[in-house]
Amino acid sequence: CRISLSACPGRPPTLHILPCSDYVCCHISMAVRLIPAIPLGDALYLTALPPEGPQAPLAPEALWGLNASRQEQRLLSWLKEQAPASSCHLKCLQILKGLRDLRGQGLEEPFCSQWGRVLSSYVLKTALFSLLLQGPLEAWDERFLVERLEDLVLYLRNCLRKQVLMHFFLGNTSLPEAVALPRFLKEAAPVNLLAAFDGPTLDLAAFQLINTWIQAPHIIRMYSSPRYLRPALTP
Repeated sequence: CRISLSACPGRPPTLHILPCSDYVCCHISMAVRLIPAIPLGDALYLTALPPEGPQAPLAPEALWGLNASRQEQRLLSWLKEQAPASSCHLKCLQILKGLRDLRGQGLEEPFCSQWGRVLSSYVLKTALFSLLLQGPLEAWDERFLVERLEDLVLYLRNCLRKQVLMHFFLGNTSLPEAVALPRFLKEAAPVNLLAAFDGPTLDLAAFQLINTWIQAPHIIRMYSSPRYLRPALTP
């Protein structure tokens, strides 16, 4: 294999692995982001935050974030058991991410970068988890996809207006029993994921979110066109 390392300001260094074999099946290249992590036990990690990453630090001095991927998988497994077999909650998350990315194509800097950070994938996922636990899970049957997607948009809009969206695991005492958490996470101080952003930015994000939902068909038609897609950055 040929191995190279690339680094861009504000992004984790990336290890590029390109096989040199003549076999067709071995021509698949791989890019691995290198993110320092500190294990805390029970598959929990502290991971280094990029200076300008999608998950903006909660305070200027914050250098590490909590990675609870295993706990998220436990929650998703529990939801799969409790929700209808045709539940649309994951589809709602995918569609909202897609709308966020398409809307970002038409925004100008500096708000374009703020848009992606305010509505990071982690924020969208946290909003979905919080809304799901409000129940009932039967309402997430796939035939209600549009209604549930609108509920998710409105819930997130209200969080942006109130400037509050609490971390789903830190200090959350309302988690299902199936999602086992270490004691130090249950007793941790609650953390507001939107605390790093000022009021005008969150208000503008709330306005653009509702505008995106109202104009979703138009945005999908317009910004899915190849001429609007931004070229990928050269490694």
